[in-house]
Amino acid sequence: MTQTRRTFIASAAVLTAGVASGMSLTTMETKTKKQLAHHVFFWLKNPDSKEDLNKLLEGLNTLRKIESVRSIHIGVPASTEKRDVVDASYAASELIFFDDVAGQDAYQVHPIHKKFVENYSHLWSKVIVYDSIDL
Repeated sequence: MTQTRRTFIASAAVLTAGVASGMSLTTMETKTKKQLAHHVFFWLKNPDSKEDLNKLLEGLNTLRKIESVRSIHIGVPASTEKRDVVDASYAASELIFFDDVAGQDAYQVHPIHKKFVENYSHLWSKVIVYDSIDL
């Protein structure tokens, strides 16, 4: 069968509509999940100690192995413009995404998380947590 320009355009339109419909369903399914973001900021007891910072970062990286963690970002303050609204006084932070509140609850009692707190809490003087959930 030879394909004319008109049948090609029609086929492409049908294919595009099908793909767009599939994307809409996927997007809708994702939106109903109510993903939870868990952002934790750490201040070191010895803020000038590179060794303590490296130990803390090592410990934070162990949290990647927890099954309910969907994604994790571990970082230190960026060298961005200093503004009144920017707080760069912390030493390190972790931003973890969970599928839902239940995933975050499982994380809190997970042996790897408990071991992290046990092995590394002596390094920090202050911790602040911000949890938020999708609207």
